[in-house]
Amino acid sequence: QVQLVESGGGLVQAGGSLRLPCAASGRAIPGNTIWYRHAPGKVREFVATITWSRGQTYYADSVKGRFTISRDNGNNTVYLQMEKLKPEDTAIYYCTLQQFWGQGTQVTVSS
Repeated sequence: QVQLVESGGGLVQAGGSLRLPCAASGRAIPGNTIWYRHAPGKVREFVATITWSRGQTYYADSVKGRFTISRDNGNNTVYLQMEKLKPEDTAIYYCTLQQFWGQGTQVTVSS
């Protein structure tokens, strides 16, 4: 069993920054860690992913150049660094690994 725990969400003004850790516990399993977000009234949206084997990163166009996904293997943690936040980034952010999902963390960006 794998547990994923997101944290780091909160309320921030437009233009601000947040860092969201996604900490994994339990047995180590291979797979790409993916961040999604879900805003009220909208469909769930892919945000970013980092590959298991080579640590390659991919981003949604809406966050490219502002968000950075990274991995700390020693701590079994994947980070989503968010810069230049916009009100449209407001959502619950989830990390996933294979079929496992975290509980999500709320990010609210005020204008």
